[in-house]
Amino acid sequence: MKTAKTLTLVVALLTTAVTLQAQVKTTKLTVYKQFKPSEILLKDGRTLLQPLTNIFLKNSSLMYLRGTDAMEANMDNIVSVKFNDRLYVKIDTLLCHQVDTVGHDALYCATVIDQPAYIQQLKNNQVITNMALGDQISTATIDISTEEDYQFPLINIYYYRLNGKFVRVHERNLFRVLNKEQRRMLKTYMSLPDFSWSNEEMLKKILKALQKQ
Repeated sequence: MKTAKTLTLVVALLTTAVTLQAQVKTTKLTVYKQFKPSEILLKDGRTLLQPLTNIFLKNSSLMYLRGTDAMEANMDNIVSVKFNDRLYVKIDTLLCHQVDTVGHDALYCATVIDQPAYIQQLKNNQVITNMALGDQISTATIDISTEEDYQFPLINIYYYRLNGKFVRVHERNLFRVLNKEQRRMLKTYMSLPDFSWSNEEMLKKILKALQKQ
């Protein structure tokens, strides 16, 4: 019995390790390697053409070059940003690109730096080498981080466009807008062993299934 429990624990730890290792990392702070032209649609209907723009991975906002300085744009007035290869639509405060469509509904995604995970991975590599106890506690540490540890882990944030409205893809948000049959269907998908809110193929299947309810 003890052996079975130990084996179960080992499998769980290995599964967790594989999941953590699978997180995409990057050394870049922007989606595109180089700043490129884009067409920006504003709330008042005006269209601006900017020659050197990019998407900031910190918060999926628009960046542009002013001389040699990279500036973060005011997102309040932006509706969308169109590059030569992709259209970004502002949802909440994020610029999101369209992943898939089913009828008039769609799945959108914004990729951002997982800042808590990045900070934690650096903290995990701080080793205390000395501790002095007195009126105040002082410590000395060394940093054992490798070059890979300084890469930024990325996460995808997903939205559905349902009946013309955007909703964050998560149980609590979706249950607010789905009918009884749709909620039952969603619970069925959530019970599947390979279900994850970050599983893009699964989210596409759910979007298609929602059309039938």
